[in-house]
Amino acid sequence: MATIRAFRAVRPKAEYAEKVISLPYDVMNREEAARMAEGNPYSFLHICRAEIDMPEQKDPYAGSVYEKARDKIKDYMMQGVLFREEKPMLYIYRQIMGENLQTGIVCCVSVDEYRDGLIKKHELTRIDKELDRINHFDVCNADTEPVFLTYRDDTRIRGITDKWADEHDAEYDIKTSEGIRHILWKIDDEGKIAEITSLFADIPAMYIADGHHRSASAYKVGLKRREENKGFSGSEEFNFFMAAVFPAGDLKIFDYNRVIKDLNGLSESEFIEAVRSAGFDVTKIGNEARAPEKCHTFTMHLAGEWYELTARNEIIPNDLIGALDVSILQEKILSPILGIEDPRTDERIGFVGGVRGLSELEKRCAEDMKAAFAVYPIDVSELMKAADAGLIMPPKSTWFEPKLASGLFMHEL
Repeated sequence: MATIRAFRAVRPKAEYAEKVISLPYDVMNREEAARMAEGNPYSFLHICRAEIDMPEQKDPYAGSVYEKARDKIKDYMMQGVLFREEKPMLYIYRQIMGENLQTGIVCCVSVDEYRDGLIKKHELTRIDKELDRINHFDVCNADTEPVFLTYRDDTRIRGITDKWADEHDAEYDIKTSEGIRHILWKIDDEGKIAEITSLFADIPAMYIADGHHRSASAYKVGLKRREENKGFSGSEEFNFFMAAVFPAGDLKIFDYNRVIKDLNGLSESEFIEAVRSAGFDVTKIGNEARAPEKCHTFTMHLAGEWYELTARNEIIPNDLIGALDVSILQEKILSPILGIEDPRTDERIGFVGGVRGLSELEKRCAEDMKAAFAVYPIDVSELMKAADAGLIMPPKSTWFEPKLASGLFMHEL
């Protein structure tokens, strides 16, 4: 059973929405965030990355940063940039990127179902990153950005959302500088909200697609508020956190590629031979970039040339996680040959989302990296199977695109 709940969103007035909307807090560094918000006093980056307005504050996790974000929310409310809905609602959220279209529902989900594993995870989190969003949500008294969830398709829910969108005017229809359209409809009919909520009760589980740190942080803020309010009933807003929930059939996972700083003391020819000895057939492609065309095949950029690496059957494990291409690359090449034991912490490895294209891998190799590996993307069904089995996927296994926009809705606790 999946519980969703309508909520009184805090969101921008229509005339400000195009200025408020921003990328999520965790896809850029401080300098990039400052450039994106430059000249735009209403960008949501002034809230989700409040440190950009505090040049004297070098610590992005200082308490004053979260207080700055809280005060900015209050300022936007007083100026009429943001407003609070008069009653709880659900929202239909559609994103269009090129030919890809995904339509989901913005709602609140249960901290108890996160605790009980009905909202399923597939990645580990880092305590420092959790603590950042815990402090941000707690001080701001709001889930400032949604968690990205998915579920196995239900034609009844899809039929309702498509019909509602066809028959009602959108609150926002924004095309960002990244070329993504973000369209939002409010569902304010109590009967329709009850119908959708009832249909989700038939969904056995939801899955975190993106936002493991946000969901863990929102859950822990909920626990903190429960501790502070011993007589809580379970219906208070802090028992729920904000999510955008999309059917799995709409989602596209891009490849999440790797760039490597050095060859661990090996020459280029020695490295290629070591890869062959590790169980890969290696074929030189030439200087024309090519993405891998199937599972267990990689392409590699090295010294201005592209190579195809095909894992032989004898090195492919017979288990779900071990057979993932990111696992094979890590366990057969990155760790034993290049000495990269922990890709989450090793500074010799970088990660490039496939939406940036193979040209970005070539660019990085020309600038500051020695080699790059393009990885065949996993399927959403593999993510769900791993989560159903309680398994943890390797770091940086998935890159979902488009990203959820920030600033279009907040959930007060």
